[in-house]
Amino acid sequence: MVHSGGPPVTGRSPAENAQLALLLEVAGTPKPGNVDRERDLPDLRFEHFLAGAVGAGEGIRAAEAGAPVGEAFETAVARMSDQSGGNTQFGALLLLVPLVRAGAEGELSRDGVRAVVEATTVADAAAFYRAFEHVDVRVDEPAPDVDAPDVRRGADAVPDLRERDLTLFDVLAESAEVDGVAREWVGGFERTFSVAEAVAAGDGPVSDRAARAFLDQLAAEPDTHVAKQHGGGVARNVMVRAQEARDGNDPALVDAFAEALVGEGINPGTTADVVAAGLFVALERGVTV
Repeated sequence: MVHSGGPPVTGRSPAENAQLALLLEVAGTPKPGNVDRERDLPDLRFEHFLAGAVGAGEGIRAAEAGAPVGEAFETAVARMSDQSGGNTQFGALLLLVPLVRAGAEGELSRDGVRAVVEATTVADAAAFYRAFEHVDVRVDEPAPDVDAPDVRRGADAVPDLRERDLTLFDVLAESAEVDGVAREWVGGFERTFSVAEAVAAGDGPVSDRAARAFLDQLAAEPDTHVAKQHGGGVARNVMVRAQEARDGNDPALVDAFAEALVGEGINPGTTADVVAAGLFVALERGVTV
């Protein structure tokens, strides 16, 4: 049974479901180009994601308890990074923290999470910038028309944020055209709730449903992390290849696609972030494991 909102329908708290979502996301396989329970990347392993999910719990629980979004996010990132692999779930946590807050408030809907992110403050933005000092996150040179300070400045950008009165929502709105996680924030978490519906409608182990949702999302639109790493043309090519692998109805095709992306060093990380967020919503709405 799946519920549309309100309190969780299992004994787990929203924070516990968020950590479970992180674990289920990385356990799904095959997840082309990403770490999963059968594939490691050269410098990033399955165990790093498990440790990151455990470490992030402190910040996730803070979000559940009512801490400011930025503060909870920074704490989650700092503790997530307490493993030797580096950045494992930065983008996923940026989505999960406001979702956990909405869930804790009994308002886990697109309108409910929209209200959370639109209420963020300059202090939340400052904590977001400080989070970049805890872990190495791939960030490109900002586009000329982006008004927000360069996140690579970290805490050094905080006085600028305060002077310009930029909230965390304002900052992410500046990146929404080129960053899929930021787009979720300013667009009402559309893909997140779509993934939740797909997971709820599926059958079999939830980690397998997560892998199917990952492939469907990768086939639906270019992954912005791939675009940042390799350019828009490669991101669109990956999307087409995902469509072909999915539509071939042959698990061997998906496995071959997964191996190929790993070999090419192509990592659709934004898609994984959205799937983790969608898994959280599905769990909160009653999907059982």
